[in-house]
Amino acid sequence: MPESLIAFVVIGFFTALLTLVSLLPLSERPFWLIRVWDFPRLQLTAVAVILLAASAQWLPMEHPATWVLITLQLACCAWQLWWIFPYTPLGERCVQRYVRKRDESKVEEHLRIMVVNVFEHNRDAVELIRMVNRERPDMIVAVEADDWWEKQFTDIEDDLPHVVRVPQNNLYGMMLYSVWPLKNVTVENLVEDKVPSIHANIEMPGGRVVRIHCVHPAPPAPAEHDTTKPRDRELLKVADMTLKENGPIIVTGDLNDVAWSGTTRQFLRTSKLLDPRMGRGLYNTFHAKVPYLRWPLDHLFHSEHFMLVKMRRLPKFGSDHFPLLIELALKRES
Repeated sequence: MPESLIAFVVIGFFTALLTLVSLLPLSERPFWLIRVWDFPRLQLTAVAVILLAASAQWLPMEHPATWVLITLQLACCAWQLWWIFPYTPLGERCVQRYVRKRDESKVEEHLRIMVVNVFEHNRDAVELIRMVNRERPDMIVAVEADDWWEKQFTDIEDDLPHVVRVPQNNLYGMMLYSVWPLKNVTVENLVEDKVPSIHANIEMPGGRVVRIHCVHPAPPAPAEHDTTKPRDRELLKVADMTLKENGPIIVTGDLNDVAWSGTTRQFLRTSKLLDPRMGRGLYNTFHAKVPYLRWPLDHLFHSEHFMLVKMRRLPKFGSDHFPLLIELALKRES
């Protein structure tokens, strides 16, 4: 078989596969085998670029079939970039950046929130506690926390004395630590038993109250669910809750969904909340141990009452997730 024909068959096969997985999420069917292709859009963009380079290198440009493949590759590349572009530094920012001197009189308090999936089976807590002591967050939202992790966090309770603990041994335990008092606390299983979410009012020093919703819905994975329905239902239930609330609102946690998915976009439309990632970067938090398979699963969304001071992905510490640190500035009431 001629070398050019082998190259055409190989490149053609992978181009057809790329086209298929690019089109699958358009069906909007909730099966995980379809919706999982919402996640690796950056990786699929890279595959399209590699196929374009391979086509230019090994396929005859005078052959019409070559241009069919190149057209498909370009279309897939553009389609994937369309989804992730709003989360690149070239996209439009929907959250105003706080500038310390210029905006000082517009702000009442700052909130430093650390969102971390500790990974229940991870038993390396020392580095995470060091990170907490170094970063000094005002609040910590920890998911996948079991009884062992609850004991490890006792050392930070002197600095963060207001605590809601829901440790579980099923990968859905959750704990909330705060330097400020927490009132009207409820722990709810919004969709599934033993998949809790925490809802509370944060009493800020200046007298304002911030409503926080901490969530960790089940992922769309074969070991958990055949479909994304439980995850989607939980996120949209929280969106409906926030729509009925007034004042400053924060929704945060490991959402098991990427920032650019259809479900997350629907969540933002329904809740009227803002995503500080937009126009700033992907801030991929998963998978900490596999550099070429990373996407943003841990999120913080907030109402228009805040400006963004800073957002950083913190170093890995043994979990399969990176911690995410977000500092918000609460605007003064007008």
